[in-house]
Amino acid sequence: MMRRFALLAALVATAPAAWAGESAPVTSPRATVTLIADQAAIAPGQPFRLALRQRLAPGWHTYWTNPGDAGQPPEVTLALPEGATAGAMRFPAPQRIPFGPLVNYGYEGGEAVFTIPVTPPASLRPGETFTVAADATWLICEQVCIPEEGAFRLDIPVAATARPDPATGPIFTAAEAAEPRAGVFTARAGFEGLQGAIEIIGPDIAPGAVRDAFFFPREINLLDNAAPQPMTVRDGVLRLGLTRARAEPLPAAIEGVVAITDATGLRGAYSVSAPPGPVPQATAGGLALWQAMLFALLGGLILNLMPCVFPILAMKAVALARLSGAGRGAVRAHAASYTAGVVLSFLALGGLMIGLRAAGGVAGWGFQFTSPVFVGAMAWLMLAVGLNLSGVFTVGGPVAAGGALAGRGGHGGSFFTGVLAVLVATPCTAPFMAAAIGAALGLGAIEALAVFGAMGLGLALPYALLGAAPGLARVLPKPGAWMDRLKQGLAFPMYGAAAWLVWVLAEQAGPPAVLLALVGAVLIGFAAWALGLAQASGGRLGRLVGGVAVVGALALLPVLHATPAPAARAAAEGEAWSEARVAALLADGRPVFVNLTAAWCITCKVNERLALSTDAVRGAFASGGVTVLTGDWTRGDPAITAALRAQGRDGVPLYLFYPAGARTPRILPQILTEGIVLEALTAPGATGS
Repeated sequence: MMRRFALLAALVATAPAAWAGESAPVTSPRATVTLIADQAAIAPGQPFRLALRQRLAPGWHTYWTNPGDAGQPPEVTLALPEGATAGAMRFPAPQRIPFGPLVNYGYEGGEAVFTIPVTPPASLRPGETFTVAADATWLICEQVCIPEEGAFRLDIPVAATARPDPATGPIFTAAEAAEPRAGVFTARAGFEGLQGAIEIIGPDIAPGAVRDAFFFPREINLLDNAAPQPMTVRDGVLRLGLTRARAEPLPAAIEGVVAITDATGLRGAYSVSAPPGPVPQATAGGLALWQAMLFALLGGLILNLMPCVFPILAMKAVALARLSGAGRGAVRAHAASYTAGVVLSFLALGGLMIGLRAAGGVAGWGFQFTSPVFVGAMAWLMLAVGLNLSGVFTVGGPVAAGGALAGRGGHGGSFFTGVLAVLVATPCTAPFMAAAIGAALGLGAIEALAVFGAMGLGLALPYALLGAAPGLARVLPKPGAWMDRLKQGLAFPMYGAAAWLVWVLAEQAGPPAVLLALVGAVLIGFAAWALGLAQASGGRLGRLVGGVAVVGALALLPVLHATPAPAARAAAEGEAWSEARVAALLADGRPVFVNLTAAWCITCKVNERLALSTDAVRGAFASGGVTVLTGDWTRGDPAITAALRAQGRDGVPLYLFYPAGARTPRILPQILTEGIVLEALTAPGATGS
C-alpha cells in the first residue's frame, strides 16, 4: 500500500499539470488522451465529474467494459486529496466491431469519453487547489493492438460556488447522452441449453417503431458474441434471440445494455437486468400461440401433398378403398387409430427435441434423418412394405408396423401407419411449418407440444374427417379385384422411397454405407421370400430362416453407425459455409448468399435445380460479386443447427442473403423461384456494384 501511494505521489509531482479544464495530452499516432473535468472551479462537498477522453485516429478502436472476443477495457487509477471519494468509471454504450470471425465491443473513430464521479471533502476552503493525479492504461487496436498508458494531472481551483467549465461542458453533455439510460425498460431472459432469448418490455415498443436492436452482455463469455440476435417485435415487447458461448452456470442476473435504433435511425441505449429463468414465453415471428397452432395445422394438411409422404399415401389409398363397404364403427375406429398414430408421433418428436434442447443438445427438425442408422433402417422398412404390397408375403412379421393397414387393415396397422407417415414426412415439413416450429421451440413445454400436436392433426386431417363423417366412405369405389392390382402397383412408390433413402445414405456416409445398405436389402428380400413360402406351405423352417435373415440385417446397423463420414464434398454452388467465412467476407464488404441444405431435403433439391442453378441466377451471382456459401446438414452439424436457430428456424432449407456492407441478412422464402432470387440480388444496394 505504501509503495502504491508513493508511486501516485510521484505521479502528482512529475505529471504535466493543467489548471482545471483539461490536462496535458498523452499523444501517439493512434490516439490523443487527456483527463478532463466538467468544472472550472469546484465547491466544498459538491460532486463533480472527471473523464478520460480518448480522441482516436481513423481506423483505430478501443474497448467497452466487456471487450467481446478480444481486447481490454481502459483502466484509471486516481490519486485524490484526503477525504475525497470517486465512483466507478462509466462507459458509453458500445458498438459491435467485427474482426474476421470475432466480434469485439467498443468504440472506433471519433471520440470515446469515460466519466468518473468525484465528491470532494466538505472541509475544503475557497482559494485552495484540488489536485487530481491519474494513472491510466488502455488498449488501442486496428490490424494490430498496441497497449498504451499515461499519467495525468489536473489542478482545480476551489471556490465558494462551483463554476462549470464552458470548454469541457459540451463534452460531458455528449458523454452523458452516449451512456446507457437506466430504468426505462424491464427485462426477462432465459435459456434452454445454449439457446435462449431476452425480452425488453416497455410501452413505447411497437413493430413499426424499432428498426434494429442488439443486446451487449456485461459479463465476459456469457454469450457467443458473433452469433446473430434475431429480433421480433410485438406491442410492448422486443425479443432478441441469444446464443450462449458455453454451457456453464448462469450468473445471478443477466445484465447488459440493449441498443435500440428507432424507425428514424436514432440510436438509444438502455441498461437492463433480468434474473435468469425459462425462455420467455413468446413465439418466433411474433406469433401468438393460437396463430402458431393454426399455421401448424395448415402446414400438416399441406404435407399430405408432398413427395415425402407419397409412399405412405399408397398405404392409405388401399385402406380407404377397403373402408368403402365398412360400417360407421369400423370407419371411426380406423380413423381414430391412424390419427392417434400421427399426433402421438408428432408429440414424441417434439418432446424429444425439447428434451434435447433442455440438455444442451443440438437437435433440429428432421434430426432423425441426420443418422445413417435411421436412414438405412427406413430404407429396409420401405423395401419390406413394398414386398408386402407386391404379395411376396402377407403381414404378420416385423413389418406389420408399416404394412398392416395396406395388407389387411388392422387397427394396430392404422396406428403404426400414422407413425411411419410422420417419420418420413419430416424432410418436407420445414418449408411449410418453419414459423410454427420456430414458435413452438420458443414456448414453454406444454405450449410447444400443443403446436406439435396441431401439426400432427393437420397431417391426419383427411383421414380423421372420415371418422367425423363416415358417410364420406360411401362415395369410394366398392371393394373388388381391382384392389389387389392397385395394391401391387402402389408397391413401386415404396421401392422408390427405398432407393431415395439409399442415395441419402451415400451422401451421408459414402460407398461403404451403401454397400452395407444393399447387403441388408438382400437379407430383407430373402427374409420376405422365405416368410412368403412358409405362409404358403404352413412350414416353420421358412419363418426361422427369414427371422435369421432379418437379425443378420439388423446386425449391420452398428457397423453402419460406425461408418465414418466421407470427406467434405465440394458445395454444389460456391464454397463450403462456416460462420468464420461469412464474417470474413462481410468484413471485406462482399455480398454473401448462404444456402443451408441437406441431401434428404426434397424441397432443397427442387429449389437448387429450379431457382439457384439457372443461368440467370448464376449470372447475377457472378456480375454482383456474390459469394455463395453452402452448408450441408445431411449428417447433422452443430454449427448449422445453431445458425438455423439463430434465424428462428429448426430445419432446412434456409436461404440468407447479406447485401454488401450489411451485418444482418435478408431471409428468403423456403420455396424459391428464380424471380425471388433475382429480385433479392438486384435490389438497390444489394451488391454494392
